[in-house]
Amino acid sequence: MSEEFKIEIVNPDKSFLSKDDVTEVVVPAFEGEMGILKDHISIISFLKPGIITIQAKSGGEKYYVEDGIVEFKNNNLSLLTSSILNLKDIGKNKIQDLLKIAEEEANKTEISDELKYLADQKVETLKLLN
Repeated sequence: MSEEFKIEIVNPDKSFLSKDDVTEVVVPAFEGEMGILKDHISIISFLKPGIITIQAKSGGEKYYVEDGIVEFKNNNLSLLTSSILNLKDIGKNKIQDLLKIAEEEANKTEISDELKYLADQKVETLKLLN
């Protein structure tokens, strides 16, 4: 019996990724790291800054995401995000640039608790990647 499901990642520019042979996806949801396998219960959640890990028959992939919405229903996983980058395409300079911007956001004095939390999450994730 097949243990595969479909994933589609969409950003404002285009359909970023579509795969039919996915066996597991780990997403950085606000509730914590969420692992999704075939026949997972239906969910809708918000993404926080972090790493999306995709395991598929065709190989594994990792992406850095800053925000978005995740929905899983009827063995179809949809991720809608305004900012996603493939980790294999990101160089050290890009990570350092993103980290500098995130640290500047986190150090602002006039910032809401929610924005401070998100900026801190970006900093923490980017430091791990660096």
